[in-house]
Amino acid sequence: MRSGTGIGTVRRRLHHSDVGGIRNENYETSGLDGLDEPLLGKRDYDDKHSEGKVMEEIWDDERKKEQLHWTLLFSNLIAQWAQWIANLVFGSGSFIVRHLPLLSNTKNRSNPKFIVPTLSPLQEERLRNLQQRLGVPFDGSRVDHQDALKLLWRLAYPNRELPPLKSELWKDMGWQGPDPSTDFRGGGFISLENLIFFAKKYPESFQRLLHKQDGNRADWEYPFAVAGINISFMLTQMLDLQSGKPSSLAGIRFLKLLGEDEMAFDDLYCVAFQMMDAQWLVKRASYMEFNDVLKSTSTQLERELSLEDVSSVKDLPAYNLLRR
Repeated sequence: MRSGTGIGTVRRRLHHSDVGGIRNENYETSGLDGLDEPLLGKRDYDDKHSEGKVMEEIWDDERKKEQLHWTLLFSNLIAQWAQWIANLVFGSGSFIVRHLPLLSNTKNRSNPKFIVPTLSPLQEERLRNLQQRLGVPFDGSRVDHQDALKLLWRLAYPNRELPPLKSELWKDMGWQGPDPSTDFRGGGFISLENLIFFAKKYPESFQRLLHKQDGNRADWEYPFAVAGINISFMLTQMLDLQSGKPSSLAGIRFLKLLGEDEMAFDDLYCVAFQMMDAQWLVKRASYMEFNDVLKSTSTQLERELSLEDVSSVKDLPAYNLLRR
């Protein structure tokens, strides 16, 4: 078990161009290198586990870690099996796929594009609304944005006094400095909405991730709030939501989920955050490995989205990791 002591002297920062930049043949990486500000910055954390922890709690942690490992392994095997089937189908030139979009550019195998199916009026409307949300930057001078930040604090720490909008206390939540508004950058206001949604709909999972209560934690943990901004940004890129209509396989599959649930993006965010932490624990990762964990998370999420029987976020194998 690793303990968090004596780490305050480390001062390296990750570059934003690394965030979510998966070099995977099924992952859309356009636009990732265009951002010149790091989203994930330095953050020191104290060890959350006391040396006097009783044996019963230690065994409980081990059981949870083992269960988490097998859950991830099982979902990964299912997703890989589905990907193998998909590759087999796409590899046949004489077979027309009825359930998945066809490749529109077979020459560019490293960045495949798919024919976007005709969207229903409901899907068109929900996609438009989501893209409008994605276009709103965080503005610290707007009262409604300030109020949203205050709401996040109250949800995260219901028994603590609300600090000023600029206070060292915000670092407790995993912001890089005393002013959270400087950390949003490419994440936009939607990343704050995602965190609030997570805290409201899945409060137990939110609190456990916030306070790093699951598994054996690293000496240098990822900062919770800034990690959340990274996940919002990663999902936007993975689902190809910045284009008019998503043309990546993951983006097209997401449109199906959006047709079933207007809040599919927010729910998928919660799954991705929980999945990221699970990957973090299984890999026994530390701060400087955050980007690698985020890439693995994106790859795993793409695989689960490719499963043919997934018609809602709740059908994803990793959804079972969430707790209310």
